[in-house]
Amino acid sequence: MSNSIYISTAEAYSGKALVSLGIMETILSRTSKVAFFRPVIAGSSGGEMDEDIRLILEHFKLDMAYEEAYGLHQQEVNELMSQGKYDEVIDRIIEKFKFLENKYDFVLCEGSDYLGQSTAFEFSINTDFAKNLGTPVLILSNAVNRNINEALTPVQLAVDSFLEQECKILGIIVNRSRLEQVEELKYVLNQKYASIAQLISVIPDDPKFGSPSIEDICEHLGGRVLYGHDNLSNLAENYSIAAMQMQNFLPRLRENSLVITPGDRGDVIVGALQAHSSANYPKISGILLSTGLKPEPSIAQLLEGISDIVPVLSVKTNTYETSTRLKEVVAKLRPTDLTRIAYALSLFDKYVDSEKLLQQIKEIEVTGITPKMFQYTLVQQAKQQRRRIVLPEGNDSRILKATEILLARDIVELILLGNKEEILEEINKHNLEINPEKVEIIDPIHYHKFETYSNKLYELRKHKGITKENARDMMADVSYFGTMMVMTGDADGMVSGAVHTTQHTIRPALQLIKTRPGVSVVSSVFFMCLPDRVLVYGDCAVNPNPSEEQLAEISISSAETAKDFGLEPKVALLSYSSGESGKGEEVEKVRKATRLARERRSELLLEGPIQYDAAVDKKVGAKKMPGSKVAGQASVLIFPDLNTGNNTYKAVQRETGAIAIGPVLQGLNKPVNDLSRGCTVDDIINTVVITAIQTQNSL
Repeated sequence: MSNSIYISTAEAYSGKALVSLGIMETILSRTSKVAFFRPVIAGSSGGEMDEDIRLILEHFKLDMAYEEAYGLHQQEVNELMSQGKYDEVIDRIIEKFKFLENKYDFVLCEGSDYLGQSTAFEFSINTDFAKNLGTPVLILSNAVNRNINEALTPVQLAVDSFLEQECKILGIIVNRSRLEQVEELKYVLNQKYASIAQLISVIPDDPKFGSPSIEDICEHLGGRVLYGHDNLSNLAENYSIAAMQMQNFLPRLRENSLVITPGDRGDVIVGALQAHSSANYPKISGILLSTGLKPEPSIAQLLEGISDIVPVLSVKTNTYETSTRLKEVVAKLRPTDLTRIAYALSLFDKYVDSEKLLQQIKEIEVTGITPKMFQYTLVQQAKQQRRRIVLPEGNDSRILKATEILLARDIVELILLGNKEEILEEINKHNLEINPEKVEIIDPIHYHKFETYSNKLYELRKHKGITKENARDMMADVSYFGTMMVMTGDADGMVSGAVHTTQHTIRPALQLIKTRPGVSVVSSVFFMCLPDRVLVYGDCAVNPNPSEEQLAEISISSAETAKDFGLEPKVALLSYSSGESGKGEEVEKVRKATRLARERRSELLLEGPIQYDAAVDKKVGAKKMPGSKVAGQASVLIFPDLNTGNNTYKAVQRETGAIAIGPVLQGLNKPVNDLSRGCTVDDIINTVVITAIQTQNSL
């Protein structure tokens, strides 16, 4: 058992960032009090921020300062060692590590980059660091362009070195293996090291991590971005030098190429962009203009008029020197690169046994549920039974970016509604990695069940006076079409609202799917992921002024939703007064709603009326409502009306930085959920995951 891990690599470019992301994601499923620490980072004081520290701190929003996340700069280590003060190096690193160890439940340590001194020297001091910190070691190696025996050599050297220093080896991960040798390599590693290391994994190589982004290239070459600033995350999987006429160059163009050409070749610039827009040629990731020459004014004017253009860079070096220097570019994983981070986590989930890893840290005392634990649990639960979720707004860029990440992490199956050509064009426009074979794209009016759906709608609504023509027109609407797919079982759930209004999303569900037996009102909740806990807020999105009967029902539905998602429901019905002291129409409504809810579900822990502070603060709750099993520890908070609830959730979200997941609709026979029109990609992902879990619970 341990409260820390030291990731040690035997050589450069072994993919520490991927492994650090995966381990941090896993550990955060146990506790939110996690720190990241690198004993030595490159450069000197006042230099650029360490990329791995920035990635981990920003992506996971860790509660620690950048200066706490490293021991010393490489320059400081060199100076101290030149003065014969190696012990001081160790002492200062131990001091910073111990500070984190005392402050946090877990510390993830990441070793050297192997880009400074000799590899042997850097490996030696990393071994020394791990020994002096008393941290179990996770050995990380890579198998790039190696056979089985060649891949084992650095692992054996590392194992021997750490055992010689009497370090505990927690696990061995060999990264970047050829896919066809993953199983054989894992078998051999288990045969040799199963008695030494409890965790043994092999992760295959993936071109997404070996290919640099346009931003990486621009940074390395000292280039200037002329156009396409919003698409610098595009990956350059190939390089294509255009030194010939376009009719000869086009057949040589490869997928996701960076086209390299002198800055005065307007014909190549225009031809490459047209090829990128054509369905008959591969997409390009960007254009790199050499020689320092800029496009002629007429070409520049053309480029300025293209919306969402691929990046166009300019460098001063000639074409030959530029292409030579491109071989030195190293791919970096940046906090803003959400798609590659998603792929990294997906690879880690698939090839590393997270349960074995968690067994090593289960001594961490877990109290309650943290936001990261909650989100981790949701994703794992959704993966257990992958569901088909329909997204009616298939040509919205946010929906497509969320689709890319959801598919990369293999969380759900997705159906996109809309014109197929327009959707594919939008996918290509944003250079998204969405395999058309892994997502179903349906144009409603051309779908083979369109007439069946229309007839079904007519039969269901003809008593309301609609005609068959009306039914066909309604079914051409993506909201009705998607809802019908859910109703008939062709999809398990639906998420919409990025473009459409709440009413546009909910009305078809109320007309077709309808409410569950015993439920008279559809309501909503938000999962409010605060820094130290997750609360359920209801109803903040649907019912403007619920009656006491509706408020009671919303309380019961919200408690059931909380329980379905692993939260113990302790329900507080909020008002401006606590207990029996308050008078007035509004507080009396809450009092009656509490009484009704208790009558219907006597086993639930409910309290009301109660003020917000008394509901969530133990000291205030004990003072205002002594003896209450809910006061001070409420997990489900029910607001008396939409005005109060909506304003409160938004105020808490903005002022505390809380993640608000929702609104999550409750009370329907099958799950349909509404997005805000200002939703982010993360909002869409969270709502799809929630919907997938709702479908599991509704079966």
